[in-house]
Amino acid sequence: MAGAETPSGCQAELEPVVSLVDVLEEDEELENEACAVLGGSDSEKCSYSQGSVKRQALYACSTCTPEGEEPAGICLACSYECHGSHKLFELYTKRNFRCDCGNSKFKNLECKLFPDKSKVNSCNKYNDNFFGLYCICKRPYPDPEDEVPDEMIQCVVCEDWFHGRHLGAIPPESGDFQEMVCQACMKRCSFLWAYAAQLAVTRVSAEDDGLLLNVDGMGDQEVFKPENGDHQDNTPKEDGPELGKNADKEVKAEQNNEPCTSSSSESDGQTVCKNENTKTELQSGCRLQELQAKQFVKKDAATYWPLNWRSRLCTCQDCMKMYGELDVLFLTDEYDTVLAYENKGKSEQAADRRDPLMDTLSSMNRVQQVELICEYNDLKTELKDYLKRFADEGTVVKREDIQQFFEEFQSKKRRRVDGLQYYCS
Repeated sequence: MAGAETPSGCQAELEPVVSLVDVLEEDEELENEACAVLGGSDSEKCSYSQGSVKRQALYACSTCTPEGEEPAGICLACSYECHGSHKLFELYTKRNFRCDCGNSKFKNLECKLFPDKSKVNSCNKYNDNFFGLYCICKRPYPDPEDEVPDEMIQCVVCEDWFHGRHLGAIPPESGDFQEMVCQACMKRCSFLWAYAAQLAVTRVSAEDDGLLLNVDGMGDQEVFKPENGDHQDNTPKEDGPELGKNADKEVKAEQNNEPCTSSSSESDGQTVCKNENTKTELQSGCRLQELQAKQFVKKDAATYWPLNWRSRLCTCQDCMKMYGELDVLFLTDEYDTVLAYENKGKSEQAADRRDPLMDTLSSMNRVQQVELICEYNDLKTELKDYLKRFADEGTVVKREDIQQFFEEFQSKKRRRVDGLQYYCS
């Protein structure tokens, strides 16, 4: 920090223009993000005993299950206790997953926290994410060969991650959307196009000719003009690859699983879907049938959805049956969303956490605040550099590593204080 000479000739440090509160608030967002992902998961107990957990933070171990082996996922606690020195892929969160650590997929490792596991977890779903590959381009993230700045977005259905430029529809520039459904999942769950006409967040641009004003009294919502697709392709694949794969391949349906009959016609490159049921054929109370009775269009593209859009999905008997056949019943569960999981983690962390620094701030004078903020900045810089080594090597930070860091930091601090000289000229 730069120094200035006072009228008395003593060296004095310039006061920082940022307050301690500003610094703490600046880092609070990063801390909240970590709490959101990890806070809803147990860091000490293996989650296997809970069965298929509704949603939890997951990791894949490249050391134990490299590419070419069977994919496997491990819980947060096992990533610390059983794979601390291994190379891990962070999978963010997955739904309905049971920890694999130490089962038959791990040839030379026994789980330290819950060794008595079944050989396999047959209900778990896996994709290329478990080998550190994402999107339809099947590339790692971060990708050292990709020079194009692009964020990754997770599909709420297949839970694969995609580059924004590989979704067939550019994400809304404002970022004002809560969830995304990828191209492949929109093809497989084509009933969502009827909802998209009313609910989806669309990107409006002068140069984008893929948008069409909605018709037949459905309001001024804008929907994507389709390029291809079949209105009736809703049949789920049997024991095939995960939903995020082969987004460029068309999913062909053998039968119509939607609770109503509709037809599609192509005109000027558009697929315009019209419901041919008469009013007497429409079952009362089915929201999907009401939407499909109107004209709507589809496109080979992902869709972006606002907060609480799932609550607008029909839950009549026929629709619930269709969701089950498509294996998307979770769309009707408000606690399935990543947002619900993150809020749960934040609430649990807030209940257990008190900030001693903020608690004592009001009792400190200006000099003490300046000294504390300098110490805080030193700690922040050194800790960031220290943790970067682990990130570069892809290893997990263990408790002993943190203890070693603070021991070394305190030692450096003592050397600086002991060697400090104060003088006036």
